[in-house]
Formats: sequence, C-alpha cells, structure tokens
Amino acid sequence: MTLIKHASTFILTAFALIVIAGSPALAQKAPEFSNDLMMDNKTYVYLIAEKLEYRSVNGVNPLMWEVQGYAGKDLNKFWFKSHGEALTTENEAEMEFQGLYSRAIGPYFDVQTGVRYDLAYEGNGNNSRALAVLGLQGMAPYFFHVDGGMFISEDGDISASLEAEYDLLFTQRLIGQPIFETSIAVQEVPEWGVGSGVNDVGLGFRLRYELQREFAPYIGINWERKLGETADMARARGGHVSNLSLLGGVRMWF
Repeated sequence: MTLIKHASTFILTAFALIVIAGSPALAQKAPEFSNDLMMDNKTYVYLIAEKLEYRSVNGVNPLMWEVQGYAGKDLNKFWFKSHGEALTTENEAEMEFQGLYSRAIGPYFDVQTGVRYDLAYEGNGNNSRALAVLGLQGMAPYFFHVDGGMFISEDGDISASLEAEYDLLFTQRLIGQPIFETSIAVQEVPEWGVGSGVNDVGLGFRLRYELQREFAPYIGINWERKLGETADMARARGGHVSNLSLLGGVRMWF
C-alpha cells in the first residue's frame, strides 16, 4: 500500500508540474517593453538620384539632375529634394532645393510642407526666390508614382507642378519608365519666364538596366513643350518653345 501511495503521489506531482510548465503565462516571459519593438519607431535614411543625365538637345547639351531623400520614421520624416539643369556650352543654370516635413496620411501617401529655394544664373547675373510648399507624394492606384506640389512665392505668386511615372518590368533587371510632367501658374512672373495658365508639358521614357538594385544606367528620350504665355515669353527672348532630346544617365540609391 505504501508503494502504491508513493507512486500515486509521484504521478500527481509530475502531472501538476507538466500543467504548470505548459501554462502560457509561465512558458515564456514577455520581453520588457521598448520603443525599439515598435516598427514605426525605427529611423530610416534614404537617398536616391532618380536622374543624373546628359541630354543632347539644340546644341546646348544640358546636364540634368533630380535627387531626393529622407530621414525619419514611418509617420514623420524630413525630406530633401533638388532638381535642375546646367548648360554645358554656356554659363547658365537653373536649380531648385526643397526642405520638407512629411507626414503619412495613409499606407501610400504622404502630405508634405516646407520651403523651396530657386536659383538661376546666366553669365554674371543671377536670380533667386523663396517659396512655401504644400505637396503630396506617394503611389496612386495601379502603381503610379506621383509627386505634386503647390507653391506660394514671397511675392504671393501661386503655382503648382505634377510629376507622374510608372515602372514597366520587361525583366527583373530591365525596366522602362514613362514619365509625365506639367506645371501651372496663377500669375505671370516675367523675370522667371513664367506666364499664367498651363506653363509646359513634358513626356519622357527611360530604359534602365539594374546592374545592382542600387545602380542602374539608362538611356531614353524626352520631349518638352512650353505653352501659352510661357511659350510667348520664350519666343520673345529667342529661346526654344519645344525640345526633343536623346539622353543617357544613371539612377542610383543608398
């Protein structure tokens, strides 16, 4: 009887230990809370040269760039953007810089606000202006990348721009990219060659080959056309209203 009693006690004790050890509350201890466990609290840094290219157009052959990047978390970021072009045959260039606070308003779009600074020089003279920015950037349905903004200059002039592009994957490394660009202005700004209404429209196509995901040389074609009062101002200055150019460049990101 004593042996049976001891055996029963051993079995009950072993069963109790198994039940306790299998309890979810004791099987594993939850880690101490840390903000690092929250994915939207991680800081990201990203920089991309979307376009670094040479264009063959009307003998002036400009170098053109479009660079942007950000630092921040999923919801809140600081964005830097710059684009412009410099002529290789003349001492002339136009460039734009933006510093923006960006806030995610959904899975695919960020609203952005900040400042923009424009600088243009020709010969020994230069011109500059500052503008306030309100923009929207992200991915529209069917995977169109959209970047648009409204601008108010220090003189109260209002304008807006829109760029949309799409990636066509011919293979995993060979990718075509059609691009559409346009801009409008409420007031004319003669010193910047801008008329009221729709200023211009641009269509382009770039074919890149990703040697690595971070580095892709490309070739392409680009067409630009000034419209309305902006075209009239270009004609009055002896400039070109429409340009068709072949181009080559590199796209890279970090």
